[in-house]
Amino acid sequence: MKKIKSERGQSLVELAISLVIILWLLAGAVEFGLAFFQYIQLRDAAQEGALYGSVNPSDTAGIIARVRNASSSPINLSDAGIVTVTVTTSGSGCVADSLTVAVSYDHHLFMPFAELFMDNPRTLTATVTDTILNSTCG
Repeated sequence: MKKIKSERGQSLVELAISLVIILWLLAGAVEFGLAFFQYIQLRDAAQEGALYGSVNPSDTAGIIARVRNASSSPINLSDAGIVTVTVTTSGSGCVADSLTVAVSYDHHLFMPFAELFMDNPRTLTATVTDTILNSTCG
């Protein structure tokens, strides 16, 4: 008589392996969603600064203040230690020249083993360019 091997633990092993993979993929989807939400916040803040700067191109402090006051969640934009705001103008900053506002933030990954595939922290940068509509230059 031949002895048949037991397969009682097979389902448990398959569940354990599958569950690890599914949870890792779920963590990746949550990570991507959070980073995308943060990027949208940065882009909206840069758009707010560029809009203000298109009418007041010489008021760099006002443009930066407008960006920093745009939102406080999920990123506290008013914290100069974690958010960088850069304002540049093309030409002499007269009407029809362009004004560019760039907002950067280092997104720290929480997903396990994400450092194997990408840099941690990952820098998110949103850049908006707008046309100067009002200027005091001749």
